[in-house]
Amino acid sequence: MQHAVGSPLPPPHQPGHGPAVGWSPAAHQPGPPQGPAPVPPPPPPAPGYPTAPLRAPAPHPGPAPGQGPQQPHAAPGQGPQQPPVAPSAPSAPSTPPVPETTGHVPLPPGGPVAVPSVPPATAAPDPTTTTLAVLLIGPAGAGKTSVAKYWADHRRVPTAHISLDDVREWVRSGFADPQTGWNEHSEAQYRLARRTCGFSARNFLANGISCILDDAVFPDRPVVGLGGWKRHVGPGLLPVVLLPGLDIVLERNAERSGNRRLTDEEVARIHGRMAGWYGSGLPIIDNSQLDVPETAHLLDEVLSRSIASPPNW
Repeated sequence: MQHAVGSPLPPPHQPGHGPAVGWSPAAHQPGPPQGPAPVPPPPPPAPGYPTAPLRAPAPHPGPAPGQGPQQPHAAPGQGPQQPPVAPSAPSAPSTPPVPETTGHVPLPPGGPVAVPSVPPATAAPDPTTTTLAVLLIGPAGAGKTSVAKYWADHRRVPTAHISLDDVREWVRSGFADPQTGWNEHSEAQYRLARRTCGFSARNFLANGISCILDDAVFPDRPVVGLGGWKRHVGPGLLPVVLLPGLDIVLERNAERSGNRRLTDEEVARIHGRMAGWYGSGLPIIDNSQLDVPETAHLLDEVLSRSIASPPNW
C-alpha cells in the first residue's frame, strides 16, 4: 500500500534486527544520483540561554614520541598554568638563642671559684703561675692597695686588681661617705660595691685571669664581711690579713688626702677591731718593717701554704 502524498514510510523495525541504519527514501525511488542530504538547521535555543555557536571539539593530538605529557593550555589573558604544589612540611624549630655571656667565656653560676688543686709534687706549689682569687684584708693605712697593685703587676700570669674603695666611689651624685656618719645609705653602698667586686672577680676568673681584692673586713661581722665575700666569689677565695702596728697605720693614714683619710680616733678604733683576726686561723702578715716588694714576696709564700693547706674559714 502506498501513501497518496509523500515518500513511503521506512520499513518497520523487526525484533532481533538492528536499526535501519543509512536508510533513505531515495533508495526506494529511482532517479538521477543526488548529492549529500542537506544538514537540517539546529533547533532554536531555549529561552534564557546564550546563543553561542556550537563547535565540534578539535582533535587532541597525543604526545610525540620521546616527549612527556603536554601541559594544558592556559586561557587567553592568563599565564601558563603551574602544576599543583604539594604543601611543604613544617620547618624545623629554629635554634634557641645562645644565652648571654660575660666576656668570651660563659660565666659559671653560683660560686665558681673552687679551691686551687695542687699537682702531686714534692715542691711547694708556685702561686705566681696559678690562677688565684685573693682577698687582702686590713685596716685603713695597712698598705692593702699598694701591695695588691704591686703583686698584680709582677705576676707571671694575667692578674687583675679590684679595689672595693674604687668601686664604691663609682657613685658620684648621692655618694654616701661614711666619714659624714655611718647610716643605712653608706651600708647599702658598701654592700652593693662588694657584690659588684665579687661579680667582677668571677668574670675575670672564668676567663683565666687571677684577681686580688682588698677590703677592710671586720672579724666581728662574719656574715657581712668574710661570709659575704665567700658568697660573692666562691669557696676558693684565699683571705690574707695585713696588720701592721698602730703607729705605722696612723703614719700612713696621715699621708692620705680626700675622703680616704680618716681621723686618728677612727683609725685606732678600726685597728683595734682588726686585732680580732689573731686566733681566727687566717694567715696574718705584719708588714710594719717591710716595704711593698718585700710584703708582696711574703704574700706569695703565704699563698703557697694556703694552696697546699687551705684555711678553715
